[in-house]
Amino acid sequence: MAGARRGGGARAWRPRRALGGGADEQPGRCTVTPMTTETVPAPPPPHYGGSDRVSRTLNRLWYGSPVWVAPAAMLACMGSALAYTELAHPTQAGAGDAPSCLLKYTTGFICPGCGGTRAAWYLMHGDLPAAARHHALFVFAVPFLLYMYVAWAGRRVFGWKLPQLTLGPKVLGVFLAVWGVWSVLRNLPWAPFTWFYV
Repeated sequence: MAGARRGGGARAWRPRRALGGGADEQPGRCTVTPMTTETVPAPPPPHYGGSDRVSRTLNRLWYGSPVWVAPAAMLACMGSALAYTELAHPTQAGAGDAPSCLLKYTTGFICPGCGGTRAAWYLMHGDLPAAARHHALFVFAVPFLLYMYVAWAGRRVFGWKLPQLTLGPKVLGVFLAVWGVWSVLRNLPWAPFTWFYV
C-alpha cells in the first residue's frame, strides 16, 4: 500500500526547494532555516531630516534633549515676556515710548493687538476690568492658553492625564473672525465703541 502511494497513480511527494535558490543548493533538497532566540535589533536612530544644517541641528536637539527642556524653554519665554511687561510699565508709556504700535503711531488706528501689553500688565496686577477694557479678547484667551500649556507640560514631564484642549480649524476660524470684527468695531469713533479705544 505504501508502495502504491509512492509510485502508483498518486503523485510522488517531493520537498519544495527554498525560494531564491543559491548556487550551493542541490535540486530536490529541502532547506530548513533554524529558529533562533535572538532579540529583534533596535530600530535605527531617527533621521534628522532637513534641507539645511540649521534644520538638522534643531531636529537633533529636539529629538535628543530631555523631555523637560521644551516646557522649561516655553516657561522661560513666558516669564521673560512678563518680566519685560512689568519693567516697561506700558500703562504710563507715551506715544513714542517703547513698546509702541507703529500702525497707531503713524495712522491713529489701533491694530488687532493694540492694548495687549497693557492688558497683560493689568492682569498681573489683578485689575480684570482694566485689562478687559484694553484688550477683551486677550483676557478671554489667557485662561485657555494657560490650561493648554499646563496640560501639555504636565503630560510631557510628569505623565499627568489632564484632558488636552485641541483647537480645530473651525474654532480657530471663528475666533479669528470675531477678533477681526472686534478690531474694526473698536476703531469706530462713536459710543459705545469708543470705550474700547486704547
